[in-house]
Amino acid sequence: MKAMILAAGHGTRMRPLTDHTPKPLLLAGGKPLIVWHIEKLARAGFRDIVINLAWLGWKIPQALGDGSRWDVRLHYSDEQQEGALETAGGIIKALPLLGSEPFLVVNGDVWCDYPCLPLTLANNDLAHLVLVNNPTHHPQGDFALPGQRVLDAGEPRYTFSGIGYYRPQLFAGLPYGKRPLAPLLREIMAQEKVGGELFSGDWRDIGTPERLTELDQDLRALMRQT
Repeated sequence: MKAMILAAGHGTRMRPLTDHTPKPLLLAGGKPLIVWHIEKLARAGFRDIVINLAWLGWKIPQALGDGSRWDVRLHYSDEQQEGALETAGGIIKALPLLGSEPFLVVNGDVWCDYPCLPLTLANNDLAHLVLVNNPTHHPQGDFALPGQRVLDAGEPRYTFSGIGYYRPQLFAGLPYGKRPLAPLLREIMAQEKVGGELFSGDWRDIGTPERLTELDQDLRALMRQT
């Protein structure tokens, strides 16, 4: 199974930190956010990781190289000319790098201790989403999760973590260009083709400088204890 890290966002909420640095390269606990993902994926057994690029994207391969230092192969899907294609659009462009088997996609601007292990999708499912309890900045949640099926309607509601497993057939044949992921997911939820799970561990959306500072402090405190 291959993995993709979404790293093309502009990071406007993180300004001025992202004026000269792409958000995935911002430091937390002494290392770039994206490196936490790469290390985790390497531990889980992933060897091919696709990273999409847009805002200041050239700095990411410059910093990470080919991935050999983590015993992985990094492949770059360049969206710098088009501007970020949004989540589904970025995946569509990267399909030639992701291949014909199901793959994992992780948002580059989250931090969590979810293990990101390879997963086998149920026979009819086109996606498997990892949901989390609603953070204070998103109390309304995104989706319901009755019986490990993800639905657009229902209670209680949970927040999509930005971690999902997908079959390439979900995106096959869709036109190239900017396309968000949520409407596409809702379409297949109506067809009952989305499985899911609730993760109750440490998950954080690193969307503001304040949240980045909090994560950095927590990681440094944890490292001092170990």
